[in-house]
Amino acid sequence: MKWKLTPFRLLLILVIGTLIFLLSIAIYVYDVASNNLPSLELLENPPQNYATQIFSNDGVLIDYLFVERRVPLPLDSIPKDFINALLATEDRKFFDHWGIHLGRVFRAIVKNLFSMRVKEGGSTITMQLARNLYFNQDLSLKRKIREALTSIQIEKQFTKEEILEMYINTVPFGRGAYGLSVASKIYFDKSPMELTTSECAFLVGILKAPEHYNAIVDYDKGIERRNLVLRLMYEQGYLNSAQYLKALEEPIRLARVRVKDKNQFLLAPHFVDYVRRQVVADERLKEYDLYRDGLIIYTTLNAKIQQYAKEAIEEHLRQLQETFNKSWNWKTKQSLLNKLIDEAIQKNPEYINATNDRKSQVANKLRQDKQFIDSIKNAVTTIQAGLVVIDVQTGEILAMVGASPKFINENPYAKHSLNHATQIRRQPGSAFKPFVYTAVLEDTLTPTSLIECGPYSYTLPDGQVWTPQGFGNCEPGEKVTLMEALAKSINSVAARLITQYTTPLKVIEIAHKMGIESPLQNVPALSLGAGGEVTPLEMTVAFSTFAREGLRLKPKAIKYIEDNRGNLVVDYQKVFEISDAISPRIAQTMVKMMTGVINFGTGYEIRNYLTNCEAAGKTGTTNNFADAWFIGFTPQICAGVWIGFDDQRISFTGGYGYAAKAAAPIWGRLMAKIYNDPTLPYKQRKFGFLDSLQVVP
Repeated sequence: MKWKLTPFRLLLILVIGTLIFLLSIAIYVYDVASNNLPSLELLENPPQNYATQIFSNDGVLIDYLFVERRVPLPLDSIPKDFINALLATEDRKFFDHWGIHLGRVFRAIVKNLFSMRVKEGGSTITMQLARNLYFNQDLSLKRKIREALTSIQIEKQFTKEEILEMYINTVPFGRGAYGLSVASKIYFDKSPMELTTSECAFLVGILKAPEHYNAIVDYDKGIERRNLVLRLMYEQGYLNSAQYLKALEEPIRLARVRVKDKNQFLLAPHFVDYVRRQVVADERLKEYDLYRDGLIIYTTLNAKIQQYAKEAIEEHLRQLQETFNKSWNWKTKQSLLNKLIDEAIQKNPEYINATNDRKSQVANKLRQDKQFIDSIKNAVTTIQAGLVVIDVQTGEILAMVGASPKFINENPYAKHSLNHATQIRRQPGSAFKPFVYTAVLEDTLTPTSLIECGPYSYTLPDGQVWTPQGFGNCEPGEKVTLMEALAKSINSVAARLITQYTTPLKVIEIAHKMGIESPLQNVPALSLGAGGEVTPLEMTVAFSTFAREGLRLKPKAIKYIEDNRGNLVVDYQKVFEISDAISPRIAQTMVKMMTGVINFGTGYEIRNYLTNCEAAGKTGTTNNFADAWFIGFTPQICAGVWIGFDDQRISFTGGYGYAAKAAAPIWGRLMAKIYNDPTLPYKQRKFGFLDSLQVVP
């Protein structure tokens, strides 16, 4: 009997086929659902990496520490225009569906099945949130099904408002920004609530493809996408015609962008790293992940003073670098250059990764590479700087510059480079002399005591004769007062003091009490700063002890730390590590003596900048002009400046490398900027005790 396709049989085949198709889908969905879906615990506590924020004491965001640069933002801190733009563009039925918009999803599934690949999304905001939290970005049908199933569970677990808040805090905006809080800062240097309607539309617009619609990459495409978002807002009633037209006409003004994103937030990169190290070392914070838990660190840094410090260095080094470049001649330094090239080759990745039989070939190629050699020359001859500013009363670090602005701007890794304020140790030269003078004042001498200043020799215990250079044009037998000797930095006087009136051990004891922590050598050359290496931070802390009338106060960089909900975690403000280092009388006398350095001594250059404020300090220049120092203070601020080179085989070539010319002007420029700014709280221009001290040079 011949088989016939009757209407009944056709219907039966269609029904059975449909059932088989639906059963296949059900089995497929079950298989997907039973594997790799987030657990209930994960749904209740969605994983989110929050960036730690670091603020200055005047409210400026200095930097983030992060795995993903994201900062939690409550819904009531999100502008309404942004929410409206998001709903109009991404999910207009958000408040009506239960995680899945069936019409969009099934349409997308059918298209994707027939094309055998994912062509269309159809994702709701909840599905996008599920993807951001729990899944990778691979384009597969399995992932879409898992997203859909997870979004249903998310809708059961959270309110619509909570879902919206989580989404806005997790979505990537490109340029390393996750969430609206960071995106508004990165793109517009604004807080979210300061965004205009046009800016909100722009940020929503780039969500579809941040690297494609980013106006930094392609301004026209970014504006085109923004205009589409504004039109959708208008069509759905979120904007009236006047608001729509106004937003369309508003230009997008993006925040200034660094050439290298790695060098964003360059106000105080080395201070940020200094703070990071302190947080990592604090046992009370061991339970927190500095890069994931969204801590908020409030520091002591003053953003204005930090900017002034950078400007002072940059203004002075511009001319100093030019002078050095004109005087430095590589033709007479060929032997040194060859050594530098060989050292650089050993560190070059191409050389390191080459096989043994190719290393010689790679090395020869690099020796002929002009760009490679020029980069070495530039690196080693870049003048470096380290600067620290401390509030005398509180010990708070107000500013810290860890490298020259030229170096920071040229190097993408500058944020993580050597901190020349805290990590380099160099001989302080004559900047160390105040500790010697303090020692003799504690014994028998006074500022008006007369000390011979002519040439001097001293026989060391091993029989060698030590004859320090630098006797200020004094004739044999000629004498000067202690105050004049310090002001004019006469080496022969300092040498006599440490060998005839005190001892190196006594000087070391005083220096350590005042804030020097580095080891110092028990040798007479210590009087000239040649008996040990110190950091600019140490020297600044120790000199601030003079200004504090003998009290040593440990420097402080952090005020307090909160968690990502604003709860206090650690309060550093109530902890003061303070000790008596020297007597108030000795400290006051030393302050008076060091005012002579600036008023008529080696630091007189400072008076070309700072004319309306009492100040005290000391210059320091090491052998062959390798290092230049100036450490000084006003009644309220103490600052230390070091200038030199990373490679100690490079040094200044003449008198322009003296501290009076290389370092002191930076200090003077900085203090002038601070005291000429009426918005800063530093108004005291006189030491309160100097008028009562009768000291005549």
